[in-house]
Amino acid sequence: MSTYNIIRSLTLALVAAIPVPAAAQLGQGHAAAVSVAQAPRLNFTPAEMALAEAVAGDLDLASFYGRNGLRAVFQGESGAPLRAALQEAIAQAPRHGIPVMRYQPEALAAAGQGLEAELAHARALARLLSDLSGGVLVPSRVDPEIKRARPDRAVAEMMARAVAAPDPVAVIAAAAPDHPAYRALQAALTGGAELAIPAHLPAVPEGLWRVGSRGSDLPLMRARLEAMGFGAPTADPALYDAAFSEAVARFQDAAGLPSDGIAGPQTIRRLNGEGPSGRDQRQRAIMVALERLRWMGGTDFSARHVWVNIPDYTTTISQDGAEVFRTRSVVGKDTAEMRTPEFSDVISHLVVNPSWNVPRSITNRDYLPKLRANANALSHLDVVDGRGNIVPRGQVNFNAASFPYRLRQKPSADNALGEVKFIFPNQWNIYLHDTPTRHLFGQNMRAHSNGCIRIADPVDLAHALLSVQTDDPAAVYRRARDSGRETWLTLRPGVPVHLVYFTAWPDSSGQVRMAADIYGRDARIWQALEAEGFGS
Repeated sequence: MSTYNIIRSLTLALVAAIPVPAAAQLGQGHAAAVSVAQAPRLNFTPAEMALAEAVAGDLDLASFYGRNGLRAVFQGESGAPLRAALQEAIAQAPRHGIPVMRYQPEALAAAGQGLEAELAHARALARLLSDLSGGVLVPSRVDPEIKRARPDRAVAEMMARAVAAPDPVAVIAAAAPDHPAYRALQAALTGGAELAIPAHLPAVPEGLWRVGSRGSDLPLMRARLEAMGFGAPTADPALYDAAFSEAVARFQDAAGLPSDGIAGPQTIRRLNGEGPSGRDQRQRAIMVALERLRWMGGTDFSARHVWVNIPDYTTTISQDGAEVFRTRSVVGKDTAEMRTPEFSDVISHLVVNPSWNVPRSITNRDYLPKLRANANALSHLDVVDGRGNIVPRGQVNFNAASFPYRLRQKPSADNALGEVKFIFPNQWNIYLHDTPTRHLFGQNMRAHSNGCIRIADPVDLAHALLSVQTDDPAAVYRRARDSGRETWLTLRPGVPVHLVYFTAWPDSSGQVRMAADIYGRDARIWQALEAEGFGS
């Protein structure tokens, strides 16, 4: 590296150490850093020059050592406690579902003294803090439908706090998300034992069983569940009753399957001892869930927020760590254009009696072919120009190469958005809304929408969101609804909303429940984690 680049690196490293009043005078270029009254010194010792050169390509380490006056922190007798603390923190990485070998503890223990040993410890600390505070993977590289950027991780600042703290291990551990679910997932990660599948009992034939089902094969299923500790007393062994459904759900949860209490092909295969280890599946889902929460590091989970868990088909409101509202959801179909993306935003408005502006993708895919066949089809939709004016259908050429109009449905009882929608402006045009299609909420698998989230109890959700700004949210909502007009109600303040995808998530008792990987995203994340050494 040239002398110029060394000095440039030293300047970059030491700018962080300039007192704030002087730093405020700095311009955009690095030359300004040496022109102010309190510019960093340039008369460095050989050891400082060597350290500056070594960290020049790593902005986090350059900033950390700049703040520390280019002094080594892991070397000699004075650095021994910090070296030991780092080893202890690395040993705790599996509590977060992260393999210790990612930080090469054996190499650190054998590193000895000198510049390379200092850098090895510093890099391990930086990597551990980065992983805990923002995750190992880059979400969008794993799946482009995960529209979530990792948080800005102030690694240098965290390193400085850890080095200066009486208990560095606690400071390092605190870099992980401060969420009760994270702690519950950690506790579940090492808990549980492998199911002992009884080999001496007859196999259960394939089938689909739910409450009310009856058949001569059911006693075989009861016998297997009883042998594994999931029995349910009954006066009629051939009847699949509610108590037996609960026993099946307990087995499914222990086996790492969605615990819906319905015995289908996947559940029966696991009962018969076929397929991958249920504990392995569960552990993988938990490790993926921990990684997903780390992607949300820096989020204030104690603040009031809406939480849409896509594969669990639920929407909740939480505040101060407690759930205060819950309802069922319908999410996007498992197709390329309709899967609900993952991202966070802020709900700014409720729209009561909404019009439905048909998305262009739905217009082109579903409606234009029908209008080309019959210009009078879809009479519940208006054709609207760019100014919002209704265009008579007789003036529209539906067979033209381009369609410079929008389709819009007026507020009505059968409007596709129902009575209310919840707006958080985003480039994917995703929002929460009511729906006239109520029967879908009774299904276990509820991936049926075009991407937006349909809410089973939208009026209750509206009341809950409005309750922080009015003593009578029901009256405010009712006046807007009874007007018959599209009415926008502003939330003050706006409410954060998180569209998330957790197949492993703790319930209110802390028990981790499983959901199906409906879009295959967890499988892709696990594959990426395996490439980083997870599971080995």
